[in-house]
Amino acid sequence: MVNSHDAEALRQVYAPSVYARFPTRTVRGADDLVAWWRDVFAAVPDLTLTIQGMAENDEGEVFLHWRLTGHHTGGDWEGIAPSGATIDLDGMDHFTVTDGRLASNFVVFDQLQFARQIGLMPADGSRLDAGLKWAYNALQRRRG
Repeated sequence: MVNSHDAEALRQVYAPSVYARFPTRTVRGADDLVAWWRDVFAAVPDLTLTIQGMAENDEGEVFLHWRLTGHHTGGDWEGIAPSGATIDLDGMDHFTVTDGRLASNFVVFDQLQFARQIGLMPADGSRLDAGLKWAYNALQRRRG
């Protein structure tokens, strides 16, 4: 359903009071989660989510390792204007399933990796990255 970019279709898998914790914010309720997906699809119009691995237990917990690819060419993503950058992220979801629907989700991905990919942070090892680290370290030494 995610790769079809049909946010409304996702509603059928969410419990009405679903709780989703993303690295940048918490979303409560199926309406708000569907709206969150609409924003993601608008920001990354060619988004593709590939499942890398999955595990589940008898207590309704599902762990999902995924890879998200696409280009940040649409609308804002979590308040960040489109960069045109290629996005290639991997992450994990921990779902809790109740009565056949997703009741909660805890999402983890490397935000520094994302920030570097879209140009919000300098590339690792670049001159700007080295300069920022030098300035930070100098400040910490001065405080200490």
